[in-house]
Amino acid sequence: MPIRLLLVDDQALFREGLHTLLSVWPDLEVVGESGNGQEALDAAARLKPDVVLMDLRMPVLDGVAATRRLLEKMPQVKIIVLTTFDDDDHVFDGLRAGAVGYLLKDVPSEKLVEAIRAAAAGQSFLQPSVAAKVVAEFTRLTAVAQETAVSPQDSLVEPLSEREQEILALVATGASNKEIAGELFIAEGTVKNHVTNILGKLGVRDRTQAALKAREIGLI
Repeated sequence: MPIRLLLVDDQALFREGLHTLLSVWPDLEVVGESGNGQEALDAAARLKPDVVLMDLRMPVLDGVAATRRLLEKMPQVKIIVLTTFDDDDHVFDGLRAGAVGYLLKDVPSEKLVEAIRAAAAGQSFLQPSVAAKVVAEFTRLTAVAQETAVSPQDSLVEPLSEREQEILALVATGASNKEIAGELFIAEGTVKNHVTNILGKLGVRDRTQAALKAREIGLI
């Protein structure tokens, strides 16, 4: 079965040219055209396309809103943004709305067909310049997340001291108070007191729960 396509663009001449270009390929079938986002919603409900080529700036309803609404009603449809705009706002708005591809209108026809086939197969396809923006944004967000990351100690009402962290790490290995005392060259009674404090700060009843809680919140 050929891939059923819906072309959405407010420029009739561009749609006609795209229709002619894509009709050359035997595995592609243009089943409809729309001049704005609202027409696209109506056409998609009627024609059941596999892939929609969606412009962004259109009257009545823009491509971002149309993409979001279309996927709410027909989540199985794959949408590729095909536009002249590659600024960050347009790129990320289109991808956040649910588009699986983002291409500029100067893309070679072979790449456009490749993107359509990839989308129909459930894959994503980004033009290299767009992919670079996505990677840069991902890197930026990762750096911000690392800078603002919450320390595991911040989840405790009262943080553990350095010595208590050392003892907790040994408790997690199953070491006894006597073994911990020998490892750290401190009195066994001191270890017992530290363990009691650790249990209280972690809000647990025993050593096993302390080890599990510590792993859960990232202390060890």
